[in-house]
Amino acid sequence: MSDNLSELLGRKGLKENLFDQLGQLAKPDGAPSEEAMAKLAEDFLVGSANTFGTASFYDFLKAENKGKKVYVCNGTACLCAGTQNKVIDTLKGHFEDAEIGHMTCLGRCHENSAFHYNGKNFSGDALGQLEHIIGSENDSNRDNYNVKASGQAILTMPFTNIEDYYQPFKDALNKDSEVVLNEIKISNVRGRGGAGFPMGMKLEFCRKVENDIKFIICNADEGDPGAYSDRYLLEHQPHSVLFGMLISGFVTHAKYGILYIRAEYPESVEIVQKAIDELREAGLIGDNINGSGFDFDFKIIQAQGSYICGEETALISSIEGQRPEVRVRPPYPAQKGLFNKPTVVNNVETLAALHFIIENGGEAWKSIGTERSSGTKLVCLDSFFNNPGMYEVEMGTPLSEVVYELGGGFKSEVKALQIGGPLGGLVPVSKIEDLTVDFESFSKEGFLLGHASVVSIPKDFPILKFIEHLFDFAAYESCGKCFPCRLGTKRGQELATKALNSDYKIDRMLFTDLLTTLEEGSLCAHGGGIPLPVRNALEYFEDELKPHFN
Repeated sequence: MSDNLSELLGRKGLKENLFDQLGQLAKPDGAPSEEAMAKLAEDFLVGSANTFGTASFYDFLKAENKGKKVYVCNGTACLCAGTQNKVIDTLKGHFEDAEIGHMTCLGRCHENSAFHYNGKNFSGDALGQLEHIIGSENDSNRDNYNVKASGQAILTMPFTNIEDYYQPFKDALNKDSEVVLNEIKISNVRGRGGAGFPMGMKLEFCRKVENDIKFIICNADEGDPGAYSDRYLLEHQPHSVLFGMLISGFVTHAKYGILYIRAEYPESVEIVQKAIDELREAGLIGDNINGSGFDFDFKIIQAQGSYICGEETALISSIEGQRPEVRVRPPYPAQKGLFNKPTVVNNVETLAALHFIIENGGEAWKSIGTERSSGTKLVCLDSFFNNPGMYEVEMGTPLSEVVYELGGGFKSEVKALQIGGPLGGLVPVSKIEDLTVDFESFSKEGFLLGHASVVSIPKDFPILKFIEHLFDFAAYESCGKCFPCRLGTKRGQELATKALNSDYKIDRMLFTDLLTTLEEGSLCAHGGGIPLPVRNALEYFEDELKPHFN
């Protein structure tokens, strides 16, 4: 990562953003032309290798994406549900093979059979309406799923109106921003994107850095297969996210808010932009908001297909228009982030929690949940449940209650749950009774809560095939910055593939060394996290895997 390059790419500010312009240039044909990329490089005073190198990384900017007309979801939930071969076969009746691409998780895990066409996502029984979908405008892309709070509805509370909803923000503007920050610290709200880092500490770090330009970034690149809680918040509760970003800006003295929304959620982009326009009309963003002297504005940047951009430093590199490679820390983003300026990156659900905290006080949030995992958590259940959908539960709720009471149990026999995305733990059904929905319980039992997305692995799905899928996903999505991840994930995939398709047996000592190298040598949680579910599989499904290992 070059400091000079970051400075050059930030020279024009957010309005003329290199990455954003690459995305706009790609829309007509699926990838920007070489001439257009060379012109952008000239405009931003960078080498053409920079724009070419950036575009070649992303699924929806690279040259191979030209001519693609429809995309099939290849996320873990759809894979385990076994629906996607039929989707591909059906689409082949209407499109050439070269016109069919892939997207990784469209957030339709509750009903599967997911695909993307003409800027919209479809799933469930939409495949049977393909004749009506192609070449016409209709609303058959809209999906429905259960949304329920088992206790107090906080994140799922219905929106009221702009005036009432933003009154706590206007009240906060009349207070010392340090007092407002203190309420967030008292609440002990922790990051909902996976790491569980205390939000108040991150905001305070940024606040203490002296700089006229600071950024608040909403990480809406929810790439974990099985998760659609961020999509729910962006599409049904967008003002909760914007409110959280405004408060974050106020307490850190930041003036700019960026929502980095994944390309796989096109409807989210439209809905959030409409909510931003409503705020502008109400005079709640811009210069000198409500006469307080606080300036703040928003910009949406649409991602272009890369799971690693969920890692905050890779996301920052992406917004700058660089290849989304993970950065070495320190310095941390709160000290030196976007365009080398102090930056706070928070997940969608984390930001959405601030409305309740600012309106009711930090103690009100802290009184919910457990001592170290306060508040509520959104949990997503996939199509294997009798009641698939998204549920808001208090931290500390027994996992068995989520699975068997809220989810209604399974439609067919399931042997394991992957919770928390591809880097999350693999929980055998026998361990469900031992877990509660909080960071500490999952960590103590050797798992990871993460996004709390639940992907069910059916009884007849080979665990080795699941391991191969995890390694294949990790290898494809690796940023390539460090050797252990770039090479190790590919070696893991090769070993699993060879054992699946031949009599080859994996050397267990070699395999264990590979996992340890990934854990200890990887620069970020992408390579460092993928061994967790693999180790869980080796521990809990030893009998099934024994024929494939020496």
